[in-house]
Amino acid sequence: MPAIVLIGAQWGDEGKGKATDLLGGSVDYVVKFNGGNNAGHTVVIGDQTYALHLLPSGILSPGCTPVIANGVVVDLGVLVEEIDALEERGVDTGKLLLSANAHVIPPYNRVLDRVTERFLGSRKIGTTGRGIGPTYADKMNRVGIRVQDLYDESILRQKIEASLATKNQLLVKIYNRRAVEVEETMAELLRHAERLRPMVADTALVLNDALDRGETVLFEAGQATLLDVDHGTYPFVTSSNATAGGACTGAGVAPTRVDRVVGIFKAYTTRVGEGPFPTELEDEHGQFLRDAGHEYGTTTGRPRRCGWADAVIGRFARRINGITDLVVTKLDVLTGLDTIPVCVAYDVQGERFDEMPVNQSDFHHARPVYEELPGWQEDITGCRTFEELPANAQAYVRRLEELTGARVSVVGVGPGRDQSIVLHDLLGRD
Repeated sequence: MPAIVLIGAQWGDEGKGKATDLLGGSVDYVVKFNGGNNAGHTVVIGDQTYALHLLPSGILSPGCTPVIANGVVVDLGVLVEEIDALEERGVDTGKLLLSANAHVIPPYNRVLDRVTERFLGSRKIGTTGRGIGPTYADKMNRVGIRVQDLYDESILRQKIEASLATKNQLLVKIYNRRAVEVEETMAELLRHAERLRPMVADTALVLNDALDRGETVLFEAGQATLLDVDHGTYPFVTSSNATAGGACTGAGVAPTRVDRVVGIFKAYTTRVGEGPFPTELEDEHGQFLRDAGHEYGTTTGRPRRCGWADAVIGRFARRINGITDLVVTKLDVLTGLDTIPVCVAYDVQGERFDEMPVNQSDFHHARPVYEELPGWQEDITGCRTFEELPANAQAYVRRLEELTGARVSVVGVGPGRDQSIVLHDLLGRD
């Protein structure tokens, strides 16, 4: 049975939650391996909509064990609130596992995140202000607080005191904010420690044992390829590795254990926050995509920037992640358009780029080279086979497949759990 990595192939918000949910009934474990509550997945089951932030989407699938792995940074209060909200709606969260090695977001990092972003002004990154970046910085600086530290108050206090010795200098002398007290930080971090204790585990061991038993494990990325700290549109990126390789370090499994990589590619493109976006539409077409696609952030509620599909970043995502299967989501949003442009290359001051420019300045100045494809007017939300789609919709999907070089295995035609057309089994059983 396979280990499957599921990643976003654009700038996020591609519909990874729905794809995970589609697989959830067929897998034994769903693992969140990067990011924190700076991203969200929306899952629609019947007439119920669930917005998940820290919890893996697999928590909505009975029989599936959801895992928050070591590569995630965890806001303890948010985690408990999310668990409580699901339990109030009748969702069983009792199988949730939390890595002892996952880093915890202390309150002072949320403060630093917000004041630093304001201080940057026009040079801001566009973070969510939830302390994600500063917590990953602490991790790399070897001054981070891990889940296991909650259960040794002496170590926890030492780490908080050491961290605040420098961070309070920044807050008070640079940002003109009040100093953060050690005791209030201790109290906030310990508030939920006992509640979470039964969930804390050596999740890397659990997952490797599961693979040894032949069980299926799905690794679910937060954010997306173009937001990866190494391979994304730096510096307008997240603070973790959101590509397929991040599953290995973020969950403690070897690359040789990964069987399939599923990339989620929206039928058009969106982006949240700052940074270059070659196909962005700041006209009525962009507003059409935003309204028809309900493009507002699951976590922040802020409107997403919208543009046409970009095959250049699709090819890049296929190469960086080793994508074996592509899931094209929100095809229904394009219904009603006479023609649908697809970006096939970039023009950078007269030079054509068929692949992502390595120079960030070139990418910033990239202008899309479009290929126009005919649209369709028919409602496709009720289609359940590829053959039921209008001919032009089929041709659009096949052209995306050709341009990205990745096999399209699933097409999403609506937000519902059942509104998917499966061309190839994502578990590789066909």
